[in-house]
Amino acid sequence: ARRSGRRAEAWAALWLMLKGYRILGFRLRTRLGEIDLLALKGRVLAVVEVKSRTTLAAALEAVGPEQRERLRRAGESVLRSRPGLRGAAVRLDLVALAPGRWPRHRADAWNGG
Repeated sequence: ARRSGRRAEAWAALWLMLKGYRILGFRLRTRLGEIDLLALKGRVLAVVEVKSRTTLAAALEAVGPEQRERLRRAGESVLRSRPGLRGAAVRLDLVALAPGRWPRHRADAWNGG
């Protein structure tokens, strides 16, 4: 499972880089929780959750409200600790991967983005 998760995160990072994101961190541990991927595009700091599921809907449902709040707080903590990111907006994104399909990136995933 761990190897599969790391592989999924690597694919997700590659997909985001192809879309113009700069990857700032993998499996970033904060005192508030772990961030799968931290990515920057323009002035948006994307806290990216990576899920391997059969559908995008299943991936969205796999991250509950408490986990989303932890991720949001972790992203804001990283933002405060890195002066170079000052002024960026924190956003929660999802990259869903399914066997035999292209990755699906959902920006602002839980706000209909």
